[in-house]
This record gives sequence, C-alpha cells and structure tokens, in this order.
Amino acid sequence: MSTDHYDVLIVGAGVAGSALAHALATITSKLRASPLRIALIERSMSEPDRIVGELLQPAGVAALQKLGMESALEGFDAIPVHGYCVVQSSRNVHIPYPDGRQGRSFHHGRFIMALREYAKRAPGVDVIEATVNNLIECEHTKRVLGVRATRPSTIGDGSKGEKESFYADLVIIADGCFSNFRNSVMGKSAREPATRSYFAGAILKDARLPMPQHGTVALVKGYGPVLLYQVSEHDTRMLVDVKHPLPSDLKGHILSNVVPQLPASLHVPIHEALDNDRLRRMPNSFLPSVEQGGKYTKEGAILLGDAWNMRHPLTGGGMTVALNDVVIISKLLAKVDNFTNWDQMSDLLSRWHWARKPLSSTINILSVALYDLFGADDECLVVLQNGCFKYFECGGNCIRDPVSLLSGIAPSPSLLAYHFFYVAFYSIWVMFAHPHLVNNPVNGEKPILARPPVWEYPYLLFKSFRVFWTACVVFGPLVWSEIRWW
Repeated sequence: MSTDHYDVLIVGAGVAGSALAHALATITSKLRASPLRIALIERSMSEPDRIVGELLQPAGVAALQKLGMESALEGFDAIPVHGYCVVQSSRNVHIPYPDGRQGRSFHHGRFIMALREYAKRAPGVDVIEATVNNLIECEHTKRVLGVRATRPSTIGDGSKGEKESFYADLVIIADGCFSNFRNSVMGKSAREPATRSYFAGAILKDARLPMPQHGTVALVKGYGPVLLYQVSEHDTRMLVDVKHPLPSDLKGHILSNVVPQLPASLHVPIHEALDNDRLRRMPNSFLPSVEQGGKYTKEGAILLGDAWNMRHPLTGGGMTVALNDVVIISKLLAKVDNFTNWDQMSDLLSRWHWARKPLSSTINILSVALYDLFGADDECLVVLQNGCFKYFECGGNCIRDPVSLLSGIAPSPSLLAYHFFYVAFYSIWVMFAHPHLVNNPVNGEKPILARPPVWEYPYLLFKSFRVFWTACVVFGPLVWSEIRWW
C-alpha cells in the first residue's frame, strides 16, 4: 500500500520531531501560497514514560518562545526552576540563574503530549501512528525516498497491520537516542554512542529539597552524583549515577552507599520510593555531532535530536540543544524551494551545523567535563571537584558565568574554556593554601582542619602538574570532538 507524497516526513514525535513539524508548518504557511505537506510518524501516540528529559533550561524555554510554543509548558503542573543547589557533605552552595531567568521541570510525557498537540494543530501536518520498519531507497542512487511503516492493528487480536509506504522529498529522522536508522543515514560516518554510566531513576513523594524550585546536585564521595528536581506538586525526580559495572543489588547499593551521604530530609522519601516502586535505568551516552549532507550522509535524509547528537544528561541540556536546533533549521528549510536538490540541501546542512555550534558545543563539552568532576573517581579529579565547589563559593562571576553556560544563556566555548582552566588553577591554589581535614573523626570527635606544612610543598608541586594534566585530558578530547572537520 502507498499514501500520497509528502514534502517532508519526520520520524519520531518526541521533542525535536514535534517541535519541527509545528515550526516548519507554521513558518512556511506564512511564506507560501499553500503550506507544506508534512507527515509526523510516531510508533505510539500514548503518553511516553521516561526518567530523563524532565528539566528544560532557560535557553530551552526561550527557544520554545521563539517557536511560538511557550504555552506547551502550561496546564500540566510544570514547576519553575530558579537555579541549582550543589551539595557536598554538609555544605551547599546556591547557584541561581542570572537576571531572574527561569527553567521548567515536569513529567517528560506530559510535556511531549503538549508538543504533539501543537503539531496536530499545525497547517498541513498529518500525525500518523505507525512503526517505521525501514527506509525506502532508490535502487541505483541509494537516495532515501521515504519509509515503510506498519500501523497498529485495528482488529484487537494482536495481529500487525499491513505495511504502508510513505514517500517524501525529505526524510528527517528524530527517533531518539536508540535510533534505528542512525547507521543507515550516516553510513561510514556513523559513530556509536559512548556510554559512561547509567542513571537509576525513581519518583519521591512530597520530598523536601534543600532549596525549593532548584535542581539539586549532590556530590557523593566515591560514587557518581545524584540529581534531584521537583517535577510536579508532589513528585520529585531522583537520578542516581551508577558506573560500570552495575551492582547486582542496585537498591541495596543506593541505600547503603548513596543515601547516607544525602541531606537527611530526603532519607525517608527515598526509602519509601525504593520500597514501593521499581528503579528504572537509562544509559548516559555521549555522541558528538557529525556534519551532514554531501558525502557524509545519504541523500534525502537528515538526522535530528538525540539520533544525531547526545551529551551527558547531568546538566539537563538535551532538550535545550534540540529546540535550538529546531529554531535554526526550521528557518533554513522554510527558504528551500526544492528539497530534492541535494547540493542546495548540503549547503544548508553545513550552515546549520556551524550555526548551532556555539550552543551545542558549550553544552556538550560542559556536560561531560562537569560529570567527570562531579563523579570524581581518582585523586586528581577529587582535587578538581573540591576546587570547583570552592570556586562556586566565591560567588559573583564564579557562579554567574558557569550557570549561564550550563543553562544555554551564554553559548560560548571560549568562556567555558576560560572558567574550566581557571577552576583547574584555583584547585591547585586550594591544595596549597586552604585548610584540609587531617583526621577521620569517629564517635563524635571534632574534625581537625589544617593547612599543609611546608615540607609537603614539593609533593604538592608534583601533584599540581598531575592535576593540570588531568584537566587537559578531560577538556582537550571533548573540544576536539566538537571542532574536528569530518
């Protein structure tokens, strides 16, 4: 079976796919006599249930406003977010968003359903519930012409519906981090996502965070960080970073090793959540973006969102990058007269790739670099983590600039490099000049703090070189992955 021919076909009605369907339809309806025919295909139009994609940074909120979709954040108990609280042992530091900017946190599925409603109302958009089985390619040129998909059975006996062919001048793949078509589109340019750890997620009921309406990042000694943020009036999402190899008893690991290091107000809600609900896991993957078009990808197809580019979810930047990508590419695509002209499309994709770089590179690099510091697992990284925390305690631009980078307000890789290496040098200064714990207090003993004696300076000088080298090893490969020409 076959359907009518579309101008654009989008696979995946998640954040990127739904937003692009609405944006492209809305922009072109104002520029053309008749709107584009757009098909948005999604395997299931029921509300998705995920443990990540629940925090939208201020730059993501701004991108929604540019797309005319700001009301997608209303009507389903989304929570304003005013910044972060970083907790280390009994200390915490307040990191507010600058200039009164706000993010939002919410149940992921409710936000997706709001975005899909926008897509359904957009002119010329057909929202189709079907499972895409494979791409349709020209036998001779290998150009992507469309997709084959199976609609859900309407009989109710569990049988599969008949496969249908959907054709389009341009196919956009936005099927998420577990994309089935990434390798097909990228070919030899495809790279496998690198998974460093997993987030184990649970919902806490009526939990009291150290700072209400702030994301909480708890630094757990010897283990990965814990991220908490309120997603509705009574629900708080907890994400526990768990490194390889995964413990056989995940709940036991969290209760024994992680919970004792978290604020006391969270202990009871966490115990109740782990007793009453199952822990769900999500891989934390990193996938640098590869330039599309020309020789890099198959003609007729584009990757968008997590199918193309991923970063560590610790900083909550994924949806912000995706929505910013939609803002840029929708404006570029709206000016295209012929989507089948691949020379023109390749030039467009190159311009899109580099136009998105300031924001995407900043958030991508920061997400992994910050995870390496917050999940410190060797001596030098612990020094950098401690220096980073003390750097935040300095206040002023030591907070304003980093949180502006994290939230997407200041998309500047050069500013990120400046502060990252400032933290590295400040961490070295802290080793020499700040008091350190010199005993291991037990049975109510008072902790003793003292500056390192002079005779330790030769060793600390040697350690300083190791710390700086570790900072370079963390930051350098991330920068290279973003600036290299494919």
